[in-house]
Amino acid sequence: MKTDHPKLKTQLFSCGFFRHCTQSVLSPTSSPLSPSHPPPPPPPPPPQPQPDSSSSSSSSSTSQSFTQWKFPLPNPDPPPETTLPSDPTPQYPLPPPLPFTQLQELFHIAELQINTGSDPERLSALHLLERSLVPNPPSDPECPPELMRGVVENLKTKASAKPATKILLALCLAEGNRHVAVEAGAVSTVVEVAPELEDAEAERALAALELMCTLPEGAAEVRSHALAVPVMVAMMGRIAARAREYAISVLAVIYGDGDMGKDVAPPEEVARAVVLALRNDCSARGKRKGALLLKALQENDN
Repeated sequence: MKTDHPKLKTQLFSCGFFRHCTQSVLSPTSSPLSPSHPPPPPPPPPPQPQPDSSSSSSSSSTSQSFTQWKFPLPNPDPPPETTLPSDPTPQYPLPPPLPFTQLQELFHIAELQINTGSDPERLSALHLLERSLVPNPPSDPECPPELMRGVVENLKTKASAKPATKILLALCLAEGNRHVAVEAGAVSTVVEVAPELEDAEAERALAALELMCTLPEGAAEVRSHALAVPVMVAMMGRIAARAREYAISVLAVIYGDGDMGKDVAPPEEVARAVVLALRNDCSARGKRKGALLLKALQENDN
């Protein structure tokens, strides 16, 4: 294909060969040469074009510049010192656990702001609790009942559900706080709001629910809730592997009691949902829980 190079034409017409030719030609108005003025020596022969001359390099540079403009070259690889390590460590160390007296003071201030403050004050108090409790979940002292009720109530609000689920899970890691959470109505609240939560929020809420079900009162509360089974079945088909494990664990608590019978939900429908969930991505613990649940469902169906 023939390619027209405007730049190459410009360079050729401005080179010394064409300039010399134009200067040596006499114009019609010029005077004839006199004998006292001998004619100038003939001009030197024009330079022979070389295959690798400046014109070819100019053409190459022109083509290269066009290629770079049309198809940008990729950025070079970053220097080794700017690459991330394969196992990055946290940039800042985790804060130390709060002393007992400071934690009590934090609970008191947060309780006042969450239960009596404005919406921005409640959200600010929740974020303060999140920053203080999530890195180092406390085991002592127990969360005050009024503060726990405020945290549970904020599970129902979209703007505050994310920090509230983090705080509830961090508190429920201590057995004493599980009692407080069950008494604050956390079991029924998690069952009712779980379908409306984002995936990460639902995972934390179901993890807290599983912890509360380790208590007799928590297990009794989830068994008596009419929406517990349909909600857990629906969540198994929507959430990720770890959260699916928590939903299976809650169902195992519901059907693990020999006195449950067939009144909660049709066991064959629940078993079908569990088998489908186990075929998808599920943790090893979830598979073990699922096998126990299927056995309990079979016994309840007989």
